[in-house]
Amino acid sequence: MFTGIVEDMGKVVAIDRDQDNIHFTIEARIGKELKIDQSVSHNGVCLTTVKVDLEKSRYVVTAIKETLEKSSLGQLVVGSEVNLERSMTVNGMIDGHIVQGHVDQTAKCTKVEEANGSWYYTFEYEYKNFCTVEKGSVSIDGVSLTVVNSELNTFQVAIIPYTYEHTVFHTYKAGTIVNLEFDIIGKYVERLLKIHLGKA
Repeated sequence: MFTGIVEDMGKVVAIDRDQDNIHFTIEARIGKELKIDQSVSHNGVCLTTVKVDLEKSRYVVTAIKETLEKSSLGQLVVGSEVNLERSMTVNGMIDGHIVQGHVDQTAKCTKVEEANGSWYYTFEYEYKNFCTVEKGSVSIDGVSLTVVNSELNTFQVAIIPYTYEHTVFHTYKAGTIVNLEFDIIGKYVERLLKIHLGKA
């Protein structure tokens, strides 16, 4: 379980393919503090640490076929930056919203607009089961954000300079594919409504 408040940015330093799986070696400041079996969010995807190199501050995680099909992790290359967050602790403040690290689908950035010190990003996605709501929460590549200008299959988010500089948002441009995780409460409400209306 995560909060969507990015803790660090890591860099992909090696990619190894093993049948349908991909092993990513990540170098990051938090790499020297991780343990094997620890969960870490990578661009919003919860992955398990399988190897650690404390001296080099590097670690390895594995993405299986299911994860690669539902996320943008398969597009990472050596040198790519990723948003990182370790699991939340129960004795701390939840500054973002409840983020499970279970990506629902991907979206495409269609526009980036600078607005006198901040940025507006527009994203488009294929409407399947879930949607956004005005002023609701959404996780984009693991970043907890507030939705503005919500439509059926598109929405915007406003990014402050700190988020722009300390997450991979500064790399986004029109055409960039990102990972989406919709709000868990909204997903349950939508599912219950479909069951109640006999559309499940």
